[in-house]
Amino acid sequence: MIAHGKDIKVFTGNSNPRLAADICRELGIPLGNSEVGAFSDGENFASIYETVRGSDVFVVQSTCSFEKDGRENTVNDALMEMLIMIDALKRASAGRITAVMPYFGYARQDRKTKPRDPISAKLVSNLITRAGADRVLTMDLHANQIQGFFDIPVDNLLGSPIFVDHFMRKYADCHEDTMVVSPDVGSVARARAFAQKLNMPMAIVDKRRQKANSSEVMNIIGDVQDKHVILLDDMVDTGGSLCHAARALVELGGARSVTACASHGVLSGPALQRIADSALDEVVFLDTIPDKAGGCPKIKYISVAHMFAEAISHIYMETSVSPLFL
Repeated sequence: MIAHGKDIKVFTGNSNPRLAADICRELGIPLGNSEVGAFSDGENFASIYETVRGSDVFVVQSTCSFEKDGRENTVNDALMEMLIMIDALKRASAGRITAVMPYFGYARQDRKTKPRDPISAKLVSNLITRAGADRVLTMDLHANQIQGFFDIPVDNLLGSPIFVDHFMRKYADCHEDTMVVSPDVGSVARARAFAQKLNMPMAIVDKRRQKANSSEVMNIIGDVQDKHVILLDDMVDTGGSLCHAARALVELGGARSVTACASHGVLSGPALQRIADSALDEVVFLDTIPDKAGGCPKIKYISVAHMFAEAISHIYMETSVSPLFL
């Protein structure tokens, strides 16, 4: 139990309440008493049922689609819930408000790629700041430069240490025959750092993207013949890129097996069916987004509650968060 300075309180919206409850369990504190929902016309509301005056408050909310009361809610619902909660807490004189966003939505729109494009990641960062957040805690941003879009402190946790522990155990008996593969050129830096931590060689899948949510694999840079391959990405949306890469690694590269891991399992559209029909043996996600496996036996989740609880504890205690990045 944390017993230092101001009291600490954790509240949650509806996008990932299980993770919020697990974080509170790790911290040894109860989840804050609040209600977040929508009126009959779809407008969101938030009610905080306990005092937060002077408290160090953390709002846990992934900006992802979610299901509640049999109704599918969009990314925009999750974002509005968080903004309204932050506003309510600010007006209730909370001492400090940290937006804990295990998954930061709209992160893929981080720059202009053609004329008249929006930079939605910057817009969302402005909304969070204007709503009253004092700092942001997130994990594996799609682009690291998004941290610079905020005028408040941002801690971007890395999910790779969790994956390193998992795969070190899984491939302990065949470490020499295992390698890390980047699914595209844009993920090379992330894959290289991951491969160095695992002390494994690396390869790259070179692909050409024709349009959004579709890609064509061109060739494989590196020798994956008879290797156990770990595909690393930050997120899986429709699953097209990941499944195409897995097929190329098996059919073109001659890989013995292909396992994939990604921090965020968005899993929209045909993703589940694609993964079920793919050459992938297993796909491992972190629970930054609630379980969307739908019974698919190839998908596994690992909890990030301990890492977020540790980060929250460091922020509350005013100590360095940097040990979590090692």
